[in-house]
Amino acid sequence: MKIISWNVNGIRACLKKGLLDFIKSSDADILCFQETKANQEQVELELDGFNQFWNSAEKKGYSGTLILSKINPSNFYLGMDIQKHDNEGRLITLDYPDFFLVNVYTPNAQRGLTRLDYRTKEWDVDFLNYLKKIEKIKPVIFCGDLNVAHTEIDLANPKSNKRNAGFTDEERFGFDRFLEEGFVDTFREFEKEPGNYTWWSYMFEARKKNIGWRIDYFCVSQILRDKLKSAFILPEILGSDHCPIGIKLKI
Repeated sequence: MKIISWNVNGIRACLKKGLLDFIKSSDADILCFQETKANQEQVELELDGFNQFWNSAEKKGYSGTLILSKINPSNFYLGMDIQKHDNEGRLITLDYPDFFLVNVYTPNAQRGLTRLDYRTKEWDVDFLNYLKKIEKIKPVIFCGDLNVAHTEIDLANPKSNKRNAGFTDEERFGFDRFLEEGFVDTFREFEKEPGNYTWWSYMFEARKKNIGWRIDYFCVSQILRDKLKSAFILPEILGSDHCPIGIKLKI
């Protein structure tokens, strides 16, 4: 099974930059998108063989998630059933026979860290509790833009970004908690080296120079670790300021 995740930074804009071709050529069983910035009725996305699951923000042109799946889940859930978190379209869960798949677009702490307390003291805590709750039923795969570079090798310039959104101690601790609770950062199971990024600023030719951040992840329950075949980043795929990432599993 091949699953791909991609923050498309506006699905309508990404469709004009080759998203459909990527979907068709990806050979993925499931694709998870974040930051769709659209409602389903605003997007012409006719794809044979894929079930579509949308969760759009109440605010127009903001946030939003989408899953395309060749495999029909037995059920799907939007949000985590907590009102203060669920109006921005940030979470979709699909229920498959062997696992839950959670597509997440984690809130950004914002410039000036204006949303840091919400992100770290409320969202991160409630999201981890949600993952642990559903993991009691069956294993969990969660993926998406988690808006944090976990360690210094996960961004090109750690020293100059110490208190910037995405690399604060509080956000990094939030990711530590996932690992402490038994979830596995799949990419680091296969690749320990720096220089592997999933997001680049549009400024200063950052992508061309590979001055980036790894803020997009696939994490799996410990019990699925042995089923991992590979985890990968696709920096050559353009269309967004993020690139797609993915995993292959023996399921």
